[in-house]
Amino acid sequence: MNQILSLMHNDTFMEFARLGILYAHLLACCIAIAMILKSDVKLVRSLFSQQARDSLSPQHLESLQRGVSRTLTVLWISGAAIIGLDVFVQGAEYLANPKLQAKIVVVSVLTLNGMVLHHAVLPRLARVGSLMDLAGPARLLAVGTGALSGVSWAFAALLGIGRPLSWKYSLSEILAAYPVAVVGGTVVMMVLIHIAQRRRDEDRVTHQATRQEWRMTAIAS
Repeated sequence: MNQILSLMHNDTFMEFARLGILYAHLLACCIAIAMILKSDVKLVRSLFSQQARDSLSPQHLESLQRGVSRTLTVLWISGAAIIGLDVFVQGAEYLANPKLQAKIVVVSVLTLNGMVLHHAVLPRLARVGSLMDLAGPARLLAVGTGALSGVSWAFAALLGIGRPLSWKYSLSEILAAYPVAVVGGTVVMMVLIHIAQRRRDEDRVTHQATRQEWRMTAIAS
């Protein structure tokens, strides 16, 4: 016990301990962002390609959910450890840092949003296979939670490396762009879905017209 206490008062040990935890924290964040980006690209491609739509299988969605949940758990554990170390070294006033508070807010929103995705969105998406096949409210929920997830991960990463933001801006100023980005992402995705839906409807009409023409040709011959 005395050895542990002596290590905790050793500046070199504390620096390396924090560095190791921070490294794991950043790795988890990078892995999660890579998975989210890959999944988002596949989701957008599925709007315009039947082949990409077929690859958006329930197994893929389940694997994505498991991977993101694990990295989010690592983020919470490593983040709490980093905060604990910093409070031990700098004192409780460290918790008043608006940048730290903003990151806690974003990760908390990310966690709650992940629960909604897991229980309400991904099961429906796995059943229908495409955002276009979801009903209006379900589609809006899927797009909104998806945009919130992507923006939150990007925002959390920005706050993680945004050392110049510490103590310089208030919590409201730091988070000002957050809801704007979420709304913007939702609008862009809804526009893409509308374009893809219209294209699919046009292809369906063209296909029906072609089949009708073949039938008329066969009858005439």
